Amino acid sequence: MSEEPTFHEDKAIWPPIDPIAAGLKGRCPRCGEGRLFSSFLTVGKECSVCRLDYSFADAGDGPAVFVILIIGFIVVGLALWAEVSYAPPLWLHFLLWIPLTLVLCLTALRLFKGVLITLQYRNKAAEGRLDRGS
Repeated sequence: MSEEPTFHEDKAIWPPIDPIAAGLKGRCPRCGEGRLFSSFLTVGKECSVCRLDYSFADAGDGPAVFVILIIGFIVVGLALWAEVSYAPPLWLHFLLWIPLTLVLCLTALRLFKGVLITLQYRNKAAEGRLDRGS
C-alpha cells in the first residue's frame, strides 16, 4: 500500500515552485507542470505529471469574495467617474459596464482560484478540526 508522501518528503522529490506563478498559470501546485483545472473553473482530479491528488483543493468562496470586492470597486468607480464627467445616457452605462464586469470577473475568478489553491497546498492549509483529546 503506497501512502502519500509527507510534506518534507514531497519537498525532497519535487523542488519548490512559486505558488503565485503556478496559480496564475493554472498549473499543479507541486510540480508546476500539470494542469490544475479540467475546465474553466473546475479543478481536476489529479496532476497528469506528478499524480498529485487534488482532493485537498477547496478554495471555497474566497476567490468570489476577492473578485466581487476588487472588480466591484473598479467598475463602480469608473461608472461614477463617467457619470460625473460625461453624464452619458443609461443605456450607454449598461452597454459599457455589464460586459466589462462579466469579462473582468470571469478572468479574475480563475486567476484567484488558482492562486488560492496553490497557496493552500504550499502552506498545508486544511479544514479546522477540534481536538477532543485529554
